Amino acid sequence: MKRHTARKVKVFLDSNVILSGLLSDKSYPRIILDLCCLRLEFIQFFTCEYNLIEIERNLKKKLPQALKVYKKYLPSLNLQSIPLPDKKLVRKLSREVAPKDAPVLASAIIAEVDFLVTGDKKDFDPLKGEKHYPFIILSPSEFINEKLPEILRSRTVKP
Repeated sequence: MKRHTARKVKVFLDSNVILSGLLSDKSYPRIILDLCCLRLEFIQFFTCEYNLIEIERNLKKKLPQALKVYKKYLPSLNLQSIPLPDKKLVRKLSREVAPKDAPVLASAIIAEVDFLVTGDKKDFDPLKGEKHYPFIILSPSEFINEKLPEILRSRTVKP
């Protein structure tokens, strides 16, 4: 079989996906983190500095003994981190999503991703299907069950 040489699919992970994947070895978020570790040539995973700060803050507060393991494991995920976004963009997006989630939305826009994967149903579900975002917002299970098979199929060409 020949491999398709299309551009990489870009997937942005919210902090809740990363944290859930770290804490559970049998979950959709964990499958996503395992995919990150594989360093597949056709898919690139992103997060943002804001998320990494939030993850560390939550671990320090709720599970301090896990912080050392997290810091050791983080490079294995091969996540490309987007720097903190411009405050002006964050303020603008705060009108569309909870202020705490505006930096995440801004970072996904800056990274020009195809998918934003989040477990935050309360704040992101109302944005699903919005045509003015350049990406699709999905839950971890939607990404694994619906989009990943499509991505895999599109990467192979029948002889």
